[in-house]
Amino acid sequence: MDFVIGGLAASGACIFSNPFDVLKTRMQLQGELRAEGQHAIYYRNVFHAGWVVAKNEGLRGLQKGLTAALFMHTIRNSLRLGIYQLMDKRGYFSDKYGKTIIYKSAVGSAFAGAVGAFFGSPLFLIKTQLQAQAAKQIAVGTQHGHSSALDALRSIYKTHGIREGGNIIVLRALAGSSAQLTSFAVTKDVLRDYEYFRNHRVASSFVASIVGGIFQTVLMNPFDLVSTRLYNQGVDAKGKGLLYTGILDCFFKIYKTEGLLGCYKGIGANYMRLAPHGALCLVLWDILRDLQLKYLTKEYH
Repeated sequence: MDFVIGGLAASGACIFSNPFDVLKTRMQLQGELRAEGQHAIYYRNVFHAGWVVAKNEGLRGLQKGLTAALFMHTIRNSLRLGIYQLMDKRGYFSDKYGKTIIYKSAVGSAFAGAVGAFFGSPLFLIKTQLQAQAAKQIAVGTQHGHSSALDALRSIYKTHGIREGGNIIVLRALAGSSAQLTSFAVTKDVLRDYEYFRNHRVASSFVASIVGGIFQTVLMNPFDLVSTRLYNQGVDAKGKGLLYTGILDCFFKIYKTEGLLGCYKGIGANYMRLAPHGALCLVLWDILRDLQLKYLTKEYH
């Protein structure tokens, strides 16, 4: 049940956060391997990007890749949150006073995130390529021309690209999951010292999830950018990337051509994706865990 709860919470949050994921992907691909001032700028900021996409592709353009994203988040977070919850129930992350032990939570959440990311990697690849597809006049990055998630799966499999970028998605999860879940747990510990938050668990979960989103975005964005670039690049007949040979090569080329700030492209859209997604996901997660506990307590008595 712990795994089911994690998957349900994440899939529910995905519906609301996917438009920002689309915008984040477009902004990360804009100016790929081009210095500032040497490429067209279609998306000036997250709000302008939303208006441009809606104008050229309609409101449905903001939900590109939704099917793949729903399955990805369900699989990834059912494992990530489920594993974390199992370890938490066994007291691996808390001291005798019930306070979170930061390094243990960081290691445990990183492990849980890596497991979820590994199994969700093929769907992340499909999602990224579908979200990158844009109307010709605002297209950035490689355009793969998939007609659906199923068509993307067939096409990627044929070109041997299904494994492309698999290692970076695990590194991305190690950074993001440990930052999010640990800061979420620690913030809730702090908020329990206040009577209002002790009596309003949803408010406590919401505030903690916003804090978690900040830490997650800052630490994860460079890895997220590289994963987007690796997953969206074209491949040759042998499935080898046409722009990047691997993770280090991608980091180096981004830094060399786009500068250090290039590693933080799309960070605004990324936070606006992660904050509401994390808030909805973690709040729903807490609510469903409370309902599960109440049900089990009732059954026991």
